[in-house]
Amino acid sequence: MGILFGTHVEFLEHDPGSYHPESALRLRAVAEAAASLGEAIVPFTPTPAPSRSILAVHSSAHVAQLRQYSLMGGGPIDEDTSVSAQSYDAAILAAGAGIDAATMLQSGLYPAAFVAVRPPGHHATQTQSMGFCLLNNVAITARELAAKGGKVAIVDFDAHHGNGTQAIFWDDPSILYISIHQYPLYPGTGRLAEIGGGEAQGLTINIPLPPLSSGVTALAALELIADAALDSFKPDWMLISAGYDGHFNDPLTEMGYTDRDFYAFTKWAASKVSYGRTIAFLEGGYDLPALTASTKATFLALLGERLPTESLDERGRADSDLVANLARLRSEALAAG
Repeated sequence: MGILFGTHVEFLEHDPGSYHPESALRLRAVAEAAASLGEAIVPFTPTPAPSRSILAVHSSAHVAQLRQYSLMGGGPIDEDTSVSAQSYDAAILAAGAGIDAATMLQSGLYPAAFVAVRPPGHHATQTQSMGFCLLNNVAITARELAAKGGKVAIVDFDAHHGNGTQAIFWDDPSILYISIHQYPLYPGTGRLAEIGGGEAQGLTINIPLPPLSSGVTALAALELIADAALDSFKPDWMLISAGYDGHFNDPLTEMGYTDRDFYAFTKWAASKVSYGRTIAFLEGGYDLPALTASTKATFLALLGERLPTESLDERGRADSDLVANLARLRSEALAAG
């Protein structure tokens, strides 16, 4: 059985402005990747998230403000983030896509799901839209699953740190949040010393990498720093904030990933939970050919299929000194509490 693929024509109607990098063309690039895999992709149409699910993550004032902005025809929220008349409807559909995917996965018929949503979500905090994001899609699904007794791991491989997701689950012991990202970079959060608080201390794992880091180094860091936490946490669900702006061709970042690396990240994350318990959410990725190639690589990983690639020796080796130093600093941060 193929993987579930959720998207909606209304996502195309969200318009953050002319020449904005987070454009509707991104969804067309992802759709091209999905179409290339034929019957291995099982489409579904998302429905709006229930109000109770959105309000379990976001303040009522924040949601009301977004709705009012759209009703008034849209406008800028900050220098990076704008809404149009259709943005609120698109946002609540994006927020519902992961919930719908989780419900369908519980049938046991599908190995995983990918939701091609916009606007993206991982920068949105409880009370603020920012960084192209209006509502935090992955957080809304995670909170819904946790409310039903599930333990949820979120792996965020977008090159920008998911400050919103981190803040929402900072002291929630039912959620393990792992982010690997370029640092320094917008939004300026995601240091190793940020480890979570209260009963969730240690359940936030940040892996900040310097510009030009390779995907081989990134995967080695994930394995060394996050494997033990995942094994101890034993998640029931894996939610992936699948941002592809770490690709070496992306115009907004300076990382050195390729489509093969996104395959490897996805395969690693999905291996930590049972069959049918992985959902990937589209976040960033602004070079369109790279986005097509990278999302196709993610689809293949979720399908359990091989990705033709050169050997690891040909791809280069991990920066072992960097990875070891990151692991040491993480251990020191945990010891310091």
